Amino acid sequence: MSFATIFARALIPAAVVMAPVAAPAASQADLAKVQTHLQAVSSMTANFTQTDAKGQTLGGTLQLKRPGRIRFEYGRGVDVLVVADGKNLTFVDYQVGQKSSWALNKTPLGILLAQDPDLKRIARVVDDKNPQILVVRAQDPYHKEYGTLILAFIREASAPGGLRLYGWTAVDAQGKQTQVRLSNQRYNVAVPAGAFTFKEPQKRSR
Repeated sequence: MSFATIFARALIPAAVVMAPVAAPAASQADLAKVQTHLQAVSSMTANFTQTDAKGQTLGGTLQLKRPGRIRFEYGRGVDVLVVADGKNLTFVDYQVGQKSSWALNKTPLGILLAQDPDLKRIARVVDDKNPQILVVRAQDPYHKEYGTLILAFIREASAPGGLRLYGWTAVDAQGKQTQVRLSNQRYNVAVPAGAFTFKEPQKRSR
C-alpha cells in the first residue's frame, strides 16, 4: 500500500475516532516530539494540494509564521485567498467581491498556528502500523465546536524535532473536511510580514 493511500485512510475522521490510541508511554513520547517540532518551526513555506468536502482539489503555495499567521496562495485562475493575520482567519473571494472572517483560535488551524499549544490536554496519538508515520488528532475538549485538526507527520531525522509535517485534515463544527497535503517544505525561512495582509475585495456590480 502506498504512503499516499495510508495517509488518506488515516485522515478520515470517523476512522480516527474509532482507531485505538497508542500505548500511554509511546503516546506521550510522540506528543513530546510533535511539541518539539512545533516549537522548532517559527516559519515554513511549502507547496500544497487542498481537497475540500465536495472533493474539489486546488493547489498553490503556503507561507506560515508562528504565532497565528498563514497564507494560502492559490494557483492561476483561482481568484481566492486564505490568510490568518494572528487574530483572524479570512477567506477572500475576489471573483464575487466578498470576504468572511473567523477568530483564528476558534478554528481548527488555531492549533497548528499556536506558539506553544498544550498538546497533552488537546491531542491524542493515533496508532498506525507504519512506524514512519505519526498521526495526531487534536481537539479542545472544552470547545468541540471549534473543530478538529488531524495532523500527519513523517519521521525524518533531518527535519525539526525529527518530524516533517506531511499534511492535515481540518474538520469544522459541521463535520466538513478540508484535507491539505504538503510538499517542498522549507523550515525557518524568511517570510515577509506583508504576506499576511490582503487587498480588500471590491463588490461586483450587477
